[in-house]
Amino acid sequence: MELDFVKMHGAGNDFIFIDDLSEDRELSVEQVRFLCDRHVGIGADGVILVRPSGQTDCVAYMHYINDDGSLAEMCGNGVRCFAKYLVDRGFVAAGEGRLVADTLAGRRVISFETDADGMLTQATVDMGEPAFEPQRIPTTLEANSTVAGKPAVVEAELSGPSPLSTPLRFTCVNMGNPHAVAFPEGDESVIRTLDWGGQGRELEHHPAFPERANIELARVIRPGSAEEDAEIEMRVWERGVGETLACGTGACATAVAAVVTGRAARRAVVHLPGGDLRIEWLENNHVMMTGPATTVYEGTILL
Repeated sequence: MELDFVKMHGAGNDFIFIDDLSEDRELSVEQVRFLCDRHVGIGADGVILVRPSGQTDCVAYMHYINDDGSLAEMCGNGVRCFAKYLVDRGFVAAGEGRLVADTLAGRRVISFETDADGMLTQATVDMGEPAFEPQRIPTTLEANSTVAGKPAVVEAELSGPSPLSTPLRFTCVNMGNPHAVAFPEGDESVIRTLDWGGQGRELEHHPAFPERANIELARVIRPGSAEEDAEIEMRVWERGVGETLACGTGACATAVAAVVTGRAARRAVVHLPGGDLRIEWLENNHVMMTGPATTVYEGTILL
């Protein structure tokens, strides 16, 4: 069959969007892998089906599938692109400046900016509240600290099947999906030299994460203050995808982990290989993520 699609990306994290408002698209794992294959398909980190929402205040529901065919609860860069898809196609008037998206992780309130042609250029997403309790990550690692009076896993050393060049201590955060964030000490180069294809995959599938986990390695360039943004450099191994140029939920989890471990202020610019995201952990416990969304091209593919 012929399949119409839109290729989009947020800070280099790219997606294939498919109109499924009629809810008659059921892609197999093999079809998703073909579409996301960068050699024989379109090429992307995941597929997003645009479906109707059962929530009266939501414009539509974002059904996100990783490139390995597994379903994901949330994707921060994907939800900004989802907003662009809806605004640019008139589901939401450009002058509204705000919409609510439905996801597996729940409702996400999104404010946005548009250009002179009414096309969305940037969006700020309320990513909700981070969770720290081991059962909510989920992880079998035992809580060794507390955050806001709740049990949390903070800088817990994780042994891996393959030896690591430096010990990694992970802080676990759920931002609608599970994350484990490490700030390697001493040797900053480990962020750039870790064998993601081997050790990254092993950490994703580590027995400590029964539903697997997104793995982030980061370093704080500047701690920031009440008046100045922190700066954080980050790489990510995404669950069900592999290394990507950016991860919105990962940037949120990393910024939160930097605050929890006393490394950074609550407002930060996170530098990823594909671009920058601005993250702020508000005093009301909600995490706000701001970044770009870009349409690459539209097309039709024989599936």
